[in-house]
Amino acid sequence: MRLGIDLGGTKIEIIAMDSAGAELLRRRVATPQGDYAATLRAIVDLVQGVEAELQQQGTVGIGTPGAISRATGLLKNSNSVCLNGQPILRDLEQLLGRAIRIQNDANCFALSEAVDGAAAGARVVFGVIIGTGVGGGIVVDGQVLTGANAIAGEWGHNPLPWPQAHELPGAKCYCGKSGCIETWISGPGMAQHHAQHLDAPRIVAAAANGDAACEYHLAQYEDRLARALAQVINVLDPDAIVLGGGMSNIARLYDNVPKLWGQYVFSDRVDTRLLQNRHGDSSGVRGAAWLWN
Repeated sequence: MRLGIDLGGTKIEIIAMDSAGAELLRRRVATPQGDYAATLRAIVDLVQGVEAELQQQGTVGIGTPGAISRATGLLKNSNSVCLNGQPILRDLEQLLGRAIRIQNDANCFALSEAVDGAAAGARVVFGVIIGTGVGGGIVVDGQVLTGANAIAGEWGHNPLPWPQAHELPGAKCYCGKSGCIETWISGPGMAQHHAQHLDAPRIVAAAANGDAACEYHLAQYEDRLARALAQVINVLDPDAIVLGGGMSNIARLYDNVPKLWGQYVFSDRVDTRLLQNRHGDSSGVRGAAWLWN
């Protein structure tokens, strides 16, 4: 049995899966706010409760915001700030009395979609989460590529490539730089660059109903996404790119973006597939369970 945990800012979710990936049980609780010790206890209680109910012990994988620092062994880059600087892996291993595997939540998303999701069977998969922020993960031959600095796939904090004059210098990003991909193609980024600051669903709906200004704005968004993903293709050359997060629900992206990215990719043909996720919001927790694949 594999147990996967998605440690989010508002909820902690656990899934139990059998060896074939079939769901046995799922539970969720609210994330204790600003309380590291209570967060640990909530995770332990979920694991112990599920194992008691199913009467068997499982491997434990956890998807977290942020990543374990290679330098310190402590969590870094988490938007749940009470977790930053904490030895979460060591603490949970001691509390549960077993080895645990932890990966960034975007890596878990990519793994889920590579193992039995939209990109099942592909050798090299780039998983993209485009929502409130922009994250990414890389899976090669069914294994997460973490990287020497535990930041593999963090494409959202590179600058938007091939910027046009009106796109410079770009909006300030929370990371301290300007013009990051995240500031352009996240959900808030799309809204920020619309004249009336409409959110993504309203922009998409208005464009579909013939609003010329929203259609123009959405077309600009598609070109920026094409440029951003073309840069990934030029470096990683993945077999498949899978989109997740709220922006992945924009159906026209899957037709329009591949039509645009060819002009930016250094190849005479682009065989990389752009795919919508199969498991939706469940990809993170399923990917955490597959960390023991």
